Amino acid sequence: MRPGRAVASFDSATGMLRALARFLHGRDVPLIGQGPAAAEAPAAALLGLANRLPRRLKERAYAAGGWAEAVPMRRVGDIRSGDLARWVAGHYPERRSEVAFIGSSNGALVHLAAALAAPWLPQTLLIPVRRHGVHPDEPREDLRRTRAAGEALTAANPDLVLHQMHDANQDRLMIAGMSYFRVKWRRLPEAYRRYLERNLAPGGTLVVADCGLRWPVTRIGPRHVFQHGALGGATPREYHEGGPRVADYLRRYGSPHRRWDYPPVDEESPEAEWGFEPALLPDLEELAARNGWRLARMGFAAPEDLSPVVADLYRAWYRRRGLPADRLLAECFLLLEPYWTLRSGSVPYWLVFNTEPSCAGLAGYVDRAGPFAEIRLMLFSHGVESVGLASAERWREVLARAGKIGVFTGVDTAAYLRDFAGLALAHRELARIMATAPMPPPLEWRVAEEFLAGREEIEWSEAGARAGLPVGRNPSAPGTDR
Repeated sequence: MRPGRAVASFDSATGMLRALARFLHGRDVPLIGQGPAAAEAPAAALLGLANRLPRRLKERAYAAGGWAEAVPMRRVGDIRSGDLARWVAGHYPERRSEVAFIGSSNGALVHLAAALAAPWLPQTLLIPVRRHGVHPDEPREDLRRTRAAGEALTAANPDLVLHQMHDANQDRLMIAGMSYFRVKWRRLPEAYRRYLERNLAPGGTLVVADCGLRWPVTRIGPRHVFQHGALGGATPREYHEGGPRVADYLRRYGSPHRRWDYPPVDEESPEAEWGFEPALLPDLEELAARNGWRLARMGFAAPEDLSPVVADLYRAWYRRRGLPADRLLAECFLLLEPYWTLRSGSVPYWLVFNTEPSCAGLAGYVDRAGPFAEIRLMLFSHGVESVGLASAERWREVLARAGKIGVFTGVDTAAYLRDFAGLALAHRELARIMATAPMPPPLEWRVAEEFLAGREEIEWSEAGARAGLPVGRNPSAPGTDR
């Protein structure tokens, strides 16, 4: 099976890969990297019309778009990890760099890599698997229907760990017709090895992006776990015990359930979408030693912990270049635009999702680091009024903190949550900012490393010295329901 057909185009890792790769080729990201700029205007017009459809029609259209991408269950065993790795590496130009990144998916990391003109090789990819007849609020049945497909995938790919994920809160529309198979490399694929040996300069630094977020899971097999729920607006406790917000959500969507029926949890593992699988580290240590590279570990407890760090790094960089550092661009999930961030002289702040915790994090950063003369905000619409969602009004309160301009970028607030046109309009509106700056030469790695190593949000170390020390927080512990 062709890897581009097997990997989801609507996923965080794929969107981040496309955004960074296009930047390193000197290009921006129209239509989230899935089409040419010439197609953006008609696509925006068509999607704008879709925004006016009745709710149920829009939800069906959203779900159908994802279902069309999903892999038929009978073909899952045909997927090969080597093909996936070659597909990833093939996105990037062949060009020497003094630093390269590998590991966890992270939007702030994309901007860090863009500033350094460095590649990032993701450890995790999403394979959507088509299936029928499973109610979104019955994760136990999802596992039962797809268990054999998971066994086929892991049997055919001994270098992968399968994190099957079922999130009826945020992915409700998609999982009506598919299962989320997130795969993580536990051994370094040959295509990654070859790409790094061709492009990472002698004496360079290979940085492991190690997000320590963990989640309760059910162990299905030696390399297969099932994860009920995911990082977002609902807490791990709400996923597993229910509660008033969950019951109200299920009631609003006409579900026969008032809490979720999930397989019993028996351990914790790296979170499916964001967490780093440490089994990959020995291969990276061996590769770095053989090629004379430094291997550094950039550990952070939760995905958004990196956002204020990279935002502050950009602000310091702009000031050294004699540019203002008071234009903030807040991006969401896979809506990323590293090219226009730098051309517009914007400070990037990445939001994991459109939820209350992310909204509070952005507000806190603006209050702490501001004032900002301009704040622009892109929001990803997932089509669901999920638990813990931040309303358009809550986001307006953050924009109101701007000294001069506080605006949504590519967001139709009347259609928010089911605003499909935002996938096209966000880039178009950002590209129209009049005041621009020349594209800078890459930021020096020594400057960036010194800055990163001094931040308390990051555990910076030589990877070999501290491998295996966890930096993640127990998601069921007080203060970690993020």
